Amino acid sequence: MKVQQRLPLIDMLRGFAVLGTLGTNIWIFAYLGDISYITTSNYSGWWSLNDFLRMTVLFFVNGKLLGLLTIMFGVGLELKYQQALRKGNAWPGMYIWTIVFLFMEGLIHFTLVMEYDILMSYAVTAIIVAFIVKFGDKAIKRALYVFGSFHAVMILLILVSALLGANASFASFDPVVSLYENGTWFEQIQYRLTNFLYYRTEAIFIIPMNIFLFLLGVKLMRNGVFSQDDKGRQARQKLFKIGIFIGVPLNLLIFIPGGAFDLPVRYLFAQILSIGYIGILGKMIEYKKLDWLWTRFGEIGKMSLSCYVLQNTIASIIFYGWGLGLGGKLNSIEVIGIWLTLSLLQLFIAHICIKHFHVGPMEWIRKHAIQSVTQK
Repeated sequence: MKVQQRLPLIDMLRGFAVLGTLGTNIWIFAYLGDISYITTSNYSGWWSLNDFLRMTVLFFVNGKLLGLLTIMFGVGLELKYQQALRKGNAWPGMYIWTIVFLFMEGLIHFTLVMEYDILMSYAVTAIIVAFIVKFGDKAIKRALYVFGSFHAVMILLILVSALLGANASFASFDPVVSLYENGTWFEQIQYRLTNFLYYRTEAIFIIPMNIFLFLLGVKLMRNGVFSQDDKGRQARQKLFKIGIFIGVPLNLLIFIPGGAFDLPVRYLFAQILSIGYIGILGKMIEYKKLDWLWTRFGEIGKMSLSCYVLQNTIASIIFYGWGLGLGGKLNSIEVIGIWLTLSLLQLFIAHICIKHFHVGPMEWIRKHAIQSVTQK
């Protein structure tokens, strides 16, 4: 019964996070793979209105929704673990096949769609966390401290280095921009595979952070944060205060140009606001007049993998040269409009899929693929 009470909020948070990740990725697509447009490294002074609008959106989404999505993956792992316990199944047992399939999905998504895929990193993280969870609460607590501290120290050392004058700028993205503006889809695939290790650097770099956030999701689930009782509301109120009074001020540092705070905000301060979003959205769902909207977000959450792949696929068609070729040609208001339009489209598609098929296409493929392997 408790699981049923928690699931609506869990699905809603997952759906919100998936749409929010597009709020970051849309700028990478719009500027044809030039990630300097999601940083401040190229600015020595204040921005134009166009730049300010982009950075305002990034203030709300860059790293925050990715952090929230990572936490929700940890919640999903905990649900699988509790299911295995109820059924008396070995752990991680069959869950390993889910992880293998997730890794393969990520590899295909990386190759065919987007070089900044997160699914492979999640798969590696999941296998590590699955065994940590297996060893019990003490192992979880110890791992939270070890991986959390390691990641925080690493990021803070980078911050200190940047403040002391280390160069925080990126190499020229002109070759990449030219490829995505003029190259064919097959040439882009070849480029991603040729530069596989380079584009997997972030995915490897964030594994300690991912482990911490996965385990945080496990702990939040066990502490009843997603339940609709008074205990859950009180827990979310604490997260709300952390997000507002600590997360927001730290993330405002992204408006300081020069690049020194780019990595700390994305990989450390953003995660504080991520848990604040759990409290904020937990409060919002209490407005029953908008239940229809929370239900739509929940439907996105139920087919989050399908929507994640879909939104990146459509964005590549819109912006890359082999598609509509709009990359580098739109201002921030137009890019934001495309992001919101794609979000509304996914809300509609998810509603149709869940209403008629009860599952998304990628989730259906995963389910039947895993069943075909495990039943042999």
